[in-house]
Amino acid sequence: MATDYDELRTDVKESQDSSLEALQSAKAPDAKSVVQELDEADVFDGLTPGGEFIAEELVVEVIPQASDEFTCYSCFLVRHRSQMVREKDGHGYCVEYEG
Repeated sequence: MATDYDELRTDVKESQDSSLEALQSAKAPDAKSVVQELDEADVFDGLTPGGEFIAEELVVEVIPQASDEFTCYSCFLVRHRSQMVREKDGHGYCVEYEG
């Protein structure tokens, strides 16, 4: 006797039907309650998970590329010239790109 493996098993069909019925019978939230929940969530924006407000700036010093460095055209990392494997169309490629 041939078996259709694409057909859903009966226990799966029953669980899908019951979950669909549960979703259809569940009461959907109205628009006002959704807007109220979003407004309450906006109050917590800018706070850390602990509830502490941090008003510090991140300061990063940008160091220009040195004359003995290149930017790999594959991974876009700045590397030392000794790590350059090849140069094609004016773009350098690092050892990891070729590896």
